[in-house]
Amino acid sequence: MSTNGTGYKVLVVDDSNTIRRSAEIFLKQGGHEVLLAEDGFDALSKVNDHKPDLIFCDILMPRLDGYQTCAIIKRNSHFSSVPVVMLSSKDGVFDKARGRMVGSQQYLTKPFTKDQLLQAVEQFGVAQSETL
Repeated sequence: MSTNGTGYKVLVVDDSNTIRRSAEIFLKQGGHEVLLAEDGFDALSKVNDHKPDLIFCDILMPRLDGYQTCAIIKRNSHFSSVPVVMLSSKDGVFDKARGRMVGSQQYLTKPFTKDQLLQAVEQFGVAQSETL
């Protein structure tokens, strides 16, 4: 499965080292550049410094949770158009609704497969190719 040389810069935010590493391996195999952050504060500085094309953000994290992190990113006019996909081990309707309320575009349940992750990138990658 080729991405035709159009890799995207993807930020993965999760306090679990296992999840971050799995996502990094899957995304790199898909031809994407990967940035990693272990919590919301780390994520905000990486978004500002590296301007990713897509963000995968865990919900349950210490200090600043995924909902708060997403809301802050979406309130910033420079980054409000960057798609955010929430990651969670819970698959509840309330969690999905709350994610949409803060501006996330999609919800991926952990553990995710390589195909699910790459499919999410491709879904938003086409829309993002013309930004800036």
